[in-house]
Amino acid sequence: MTDVMTDVLTDHPASGSLASPSDDATGPGAGDAPRPADALADELFTAALSSLELATVHLGLTLGLYAGLRDHGPCAPAELAHHTALDERYVREWLEQQAMAQLVTCLDPDTDPAARRYALPPAAVSALLDETDPAYLGPLAHLAVGALLAVRDVERVYRDGTGVPFDRYGAEVRHGLGRLNGASFDRSLVDWIAAMPDVEEVLRTGARPRILDLGCGTGRSALAMARAYPRAEVRGVDLDVASVEEARRAAAEAGLADRVTFSVGDAADLGPDGSYHLVTILEALHDMGDPVGALRAARHRLADGGAVLVADQLTRDRFVPDGDPLERFQYGCSVLHCLPATRAEDHVVAHGTVIRPGTVDAWARDAGFAGAAILDVEDPFWRFYRL
Repeated sequence: MTDVMTDVLTDHPASGSLASPSDDATGPGAGDAPRPADALADELFTAALSSLELATVHLGLTLGLYAGLRDHGPCAPAELAHHTALDERYVREWLEQQAMAQLVTCLDPDTDPAARRYALPPAAVSALLDETDPAYLGPLAHLAVGALLAVRDVERVYRDGTGVPFDRYGAEVRHGLGRLNGASFDRSLVDWIAAMPDVEEVLRTGARPRILDLGCGTGRSALAMARAYPRAEVRGVDLDVASVEEARRAAAEAGLADRVTFSVGDAADLGPDGSYHLVTILEALHDMGDPVGALRAARHRLADGGAVLVADQLTRDRFVPDGDPLERFQYGCSVLHCLPATRAEDHVVAHGTVIRPGTVDAWARDAGFAGAAILDVEDPFWRFYRL
């Protein structure tokens, strides 16, 4: 990490100093070694910078600015404003900021500001717009903005011990999760299921195999499985009404509504519904208010030879407070979203995002399974279990 804040203060002395008079070092060699407080100040400045820039990424995606540059670029501000039906002055400011952040390329910086032309580089297309690319992480911007929009509610529940309902986080979190996870489902879900070859064989060749997708969200996982296994009937269940409504529309638009159905419901209280050859809980078990109940309900609905596939956070086996980036991200999600949203349910357990293998195995045993076997699947974010 570079000394960002130190550089800023050195270049702009009128902005003042972070150090108080009592912090002044004295003696030979004073000031040669960085102070811990300076390093932390640098971290805070960098985090604030990243937060602001992530919010501008959210704007670029939501308002179609990146797509406009991809489809019509290079563009001057007025041209991009025309293509996106937005205000030219705001578009110009966004373009300059994006160029400063090196997310877009300014082709002629020395010309008149209104005439400068901007292009979207291939790396930005891959990371922000191309769902088929493993580098696609643009929806993280929606997720982060949605979590921050609800921070006043999170402040309140820290005082009163209640929770923040999932729908309070709005379309930002719903679409952030749906698009981010959905891209992974489209690219890789079939490969994850292939790690259970006996189950995959039934899904491919069975007369009418049945799949139950618990915590289905906006339906991307259910639709991906329906496309991959044309013989299969898929049912998705989720607590969030808006997500289920979106999932139903997506199934109709995909021409799959005859084989894919969605319902609002509690994964731990499904009611009589026959048996399934595969039950999936994909990046959802840690959010469930009754995870053991959900696993028990899944076990009761397994056909002979069927299995439960759980995909959840990739973590270390135990808590180690060393600043690991992935677990830092998971704990940030947990503090701002996952824990408050779970506590808003009629919960038995409020676990949070960071779920370790021992916890999944213990829940599986409490639900009546022999345990949770970790599958041999490589993924940068998730671990996969067969129950």
